[in-house]
Amino acid sequence: MPPSPIRKLAPYADAAKAKGVHIFHLNIGQPDVLPPDQFWDAIKAHSQGVLAYSNSAGIAELRNKAAEKYTEMGIPVSPEEVLVTTAGSESLSIAMSVLCDPGDEVIVPEPMYANYIGFSNAIGVKIVPLPTHIEDNFALPPISEFEKVVTDRTKAILICNPNNPTGTIYSEEQLESLRELALSKNITLIADEVYREFVYSGSRPKSVLELQGLENHSIMIDSVSKRFSLCGARVGFLVSRNAEFNACAVRFAQARLSSPTLEMHGVLGAMDTPQSYFEEVRDEYRRRRDLLVKRLRAIPGVICPDIDGAFYATVRLPIDDGDRFAQWLLEEFRHNNKTVMVAPASGFYSTPGHGKNEVRIAYVLNESDLNEAMDCIEEALRVYPGRV
Repeated sequence: MPPSPIRKLAPYADAAKAKGVHIFHLNIGQPDVLPPDQFWDAIKAHSQGVLAYSNSAGIAELRNKAAEKYTEMGIPVSPEEVLVTTAGSESLSIAMSVLCDPGDEVIVPEPMYANYIGFSNAIGVKIVPLPTHIEDNFALPPISEFEKVVTDRTKAILICNPNNPTGTIYSEEQLESLRELALSKNITLIADEVYREFVYSGSRPKSVLELQGLENHSIMIDSVSKRFSLCGARVGFLVSRNAEFNACAVRFAQARLSSPTLEMHGVLGAMDTPQSYFEEVRDEYRRRRDLLVKRLRAIPGVICPDIDGAFYATVRLPIDDGDRFAQWLLEEFRHNNKTVMVAPASGFYSTPGHGKNEVRIAYVLNESDLNEAMDCIEEALRVYPGRV
């Protein structure tokens, strides 16, 4: 099981904080935006004495409401096609477990969300990485590159759209090409769509569940963590129209008994959040994105690609090693008794040696803090002993 590039440096951050150093956390996608009031109101209103197990598939009211919201969005599904999970993380783990036997393969563009690697290792599934490159904004490779790595052990293609850790958005034309490949090779297309609301140019990307003819070959991963700023609630959704897949997924859900009962009731309330909430949050992150890109591109030697969605940037720095740089920031570097915590990008690559001089930055801080964090990074790059 690989260490998380997002969390593995926490002991160094804790040691720095114990010495009174202020740390700007750019390592983890923990929004500082407040959740909608509707979530807390539903939590406070819920009182049933004993906090009991819920149905393994999720409370019926939440499955009904989720199906209703997806349908309003143009993704018609029934409550029976929605499984409530313990966050999007469990959705991904269950999806891989249902589709794959040990030794089977899942194709994933890299860099990828680091936990894809952990989930696959835990169940004995082989990740087949398909490289993307910072020079072309981590664009999805042509479909011919996917075709080259499909084998008789390939069970799925997994994409994240909008992408974590790069902020890249895949077009409808690219999704259609993946649809055709999935059908021709009889494999499943899994789409991690948890950053659907965080799109800064144009409308939301098309969902994998909107692709015609892919009803039995598509799975959507969703979560409330980022959409409602509820990372600690641990509630997600696994959505598919494939009845055989859903029947097996429920058995995995039964094995863990149930998702968090109280939080599901809170999320049920959050589902009534007005659209204005999401518009304000998106505008806030657009401003943060613009600030981050402007500051990074002004630093000599830094390569910052275009960022169209989510709230991450994978950037190349003039350094010898991202892991060493990230640890040095916490152990040795101080700027006005402040420093920055970033996630080394090597942990977002399955291919050994890739991403060595890159880091992932989560721009989840307000503009004032983000500006100070960029001051720290600019000064750190000036004095870092391993600068290249």
